[in-house]
Amino acid sequence: MLDEANRFHPNIKLVLQIGRSVLFLDVLIQNSNGALITSVYHEEATESYAVPFGSDHLGHIFRNTVDTDITRAVRYSTTLFQFEEEIRQMKLMFLYNR
Repeated sequence: MLDEANRFHPNIKLVLQIGRSVLFLDVLIQNSNGALITSVYHEEATESYAVPFGSDHLGHIFRNTVDTDITRAVRYSTTLFQFEEEIRQMKLMFLYNR
């Protein structure tokens, strides 16, 4: 089944993981005493910003980046603390990206 799923899209490769925490695309899923906790996962190898503000992109591209990041934080953060931490990281990212 995993091999079939991996043939579906060439840029997305799924791997079998068993443990108290697993990564699925950009979501970290943790088992905390039987309760599933989810949060946004950021790869360490990725840049700290998506689109440089100094680039020649149109304004809606920057707005979409912010909207998408906020939506991801809302959807993936199980706790208010995780959500607030993700928003704090976004603020730092956008300040750094000036």
